Amino acid sequence: MKLKTSPFAPERFPDLPEIAGVRAATASRGFYAGRGLNRDDVFLFAFDDGTSCAGVFTRSTTASADVKWCREALKAGGGKARALVVNSGNSNAFTGPKGVLKNDATLAAVTEALGVSKTECFLAATGVIGEPLDDPNYVGSAVPALAQALTSPNWEACAKAFMTTDTYPKGAAERCDIDGQPVKLAGIAKGSGMIAPNMATMLAYVFTDAAIAAEVLDHVLREAVEASFNAITVDSDTSTSDTLMVFATGASQAPLITDRDDPRLAPFAAALTRICRELAFQVIKDGEGATKFITIHVSGAETQQSAKTIAADIANSPLVKTALAAGDANWGRVVMAAGKSGEPIDLSELSIRFGDVHVAEAGSRTADYDDDAANAVCAEPHIEIHVSVGSGPGRGTVYTCDLTHAYIDINGAYRT
Repeated sequence: MKLKTSPFAPERFPDLPEIAGVRAATASRGFYAGRGLNRDDVFLFAFDDGTSCAGVFTRSTTASADVKWCREALKAGGGKARALVVNSGNSNAFTGPKGVLKNDATLAAVTEALGVSKTECFLAATGVIGEPLDDPNYVGSAVPALAQALTSPNWEACAKAFMTTDTYPKGAAERCDIDGQPVKLAGIAKGSGMIAPNMATMLAYVFTDAAIAAEVLDHVLREAVEASFNAITVDSDTSTSDTLMVFATGASQAPLITDRDDPRLAPFAAALTRICRELAFQVIKDGEGATKFITIHVSGAETQQSAKTIAADIANSPLVKTALAAGDANWGRVVMAAGKSGEPIDLSELSIRFGDVHVAEAGSRTADYDDDAANAVCAEPHIEIHVSVGSGPGRGTVYTCDLTHAYIDINGAYRT
């Protein structure tokens, strides 16, 4: 089906910097030909020797073969990276032995084309679950031509190549200084539906010329994830393929950081968090059928985790999301969703605010309740809901979108 572009789509793809030590190429392997689409659906990234990497992946117990391989490669290769191959159109999840054969063939093609170690090569796939490829070399057969075409990345082309139900390509850039030396970061992401990350996001990759040891990179990546991809949800579903990786070529003049307590790491950690948040927000703004970007703030919870749990239950509630889609400040549904979390709530202290409009306080509707004012807040494309539960110092924020009929239309026709 033809997807309607998100109202939050930018006018153009952002300008992303060239990252020294990174080359890329895209191609079409025909995953979408059966749907009448002529588009690129696979990319290859190659990294200079000395590139370190880290990754976080779905915690789903039905994770794809590609996710399993990446975990193995990170452990076996010690966080060294030389290549990344990603395809859209087929997730290679729940594909049994054929999924492993597909990976083996792709890895063999990459190692031969680039002359690198298998454990320095990473894979990802996104698309339909449970459809094994009859030809295990279906993706690998594209690698030799991709390797010959490697050049400075066309970031927009790469971002388009792994789109599925995305309505626009997603990219972001950041810069920082490490010990007085300039460092660049460029990131691309895909994701629109099946978004309730339990580690990171659908597929997202960040590339930097910073020199960061793999174990330190892993530490700052996990911190960045909690404030970004692990704080978003579209539909409460966690993908089998969720992957977020960062690759650091070390090609800048910045010094190598090998200690997570090194004070010089702070600017990079902040920049990584910023770029992850921007990519994560773009995923929400392209949520399948989304027309509103919604921020749920919870305070007064027993713990930070309790606050985040309550916020996530509100953000994932179909009743809350459909009401907001219609511009209806149905705050009773927020009460319901907070309560179903099972987290401690002092009803006598519970308060709710839509933007600057108080709708409930001290456990009941406000005396000067103004339904029209609350609805006016919910008619805007950006909505903030504040909930205080009176149980402690915990605070948490989750970002989501509304739920419209377009979500049903998109997912009802996903395989056709």
